[in-house]
Amino acid sequence: MTGRTGNPEKNAVLLDDTAKAIIRELQLDGRKSYAAIGKAVGLSEAAVRQRVQRLTDAGIMQVVAVTDPLEMGFARQAMIGIKAEGALEPIADELAAMDEIEYVVITAGSFDLLAEVLCESDEELLKVLSERVRSIKGVKVTETFVYLKLVKQTYSWGVR
Repeated sequence: MTGRTGNPEKNAVLLDDTAKAIIRELQLDGRKSYAAIGKAVGLSEAAVRQRVQRLTDAGIMQVVAVTDPLEMGFARQAMIGIKAEGALEPIADELAAMDEIEYVVITAGSFDLLAEVLCESDEELLKVLSERVRSIKGVKVTETFVYLKLVKQTYSWGVR
């Protein structure tokens, strides 16, 4: 496994079987100690710590707390489908800069972009849509899909 550098040829972090095993352990339990991970993958605690640091520095993974939006005061979740004209990246960048938007993807299909938004209320969602999203240059059409119930959310898709 190598770290990221200014040299494009060396920017790719190689995921060997040990790195994948560490990721798998953290996907099962993000609070697992480095010592316990080391026992599971056959490395010392210090070696696991170094590998995790390299994986996070390279942007391969993050170790974060995942919360329930409803419990955190966000009563309204929605996916916004956006049809746009012109370059999509500047639109995606403006969407990504909004605190209320959790993630943005550029897509192929009926919509050019999808953005997931978390708001405290329907009024806040309306304000985000009307005053911010629809005012972005290049946004032509939006369609909002309000979440009624979150049935499944997982971050344990594994490694290849």
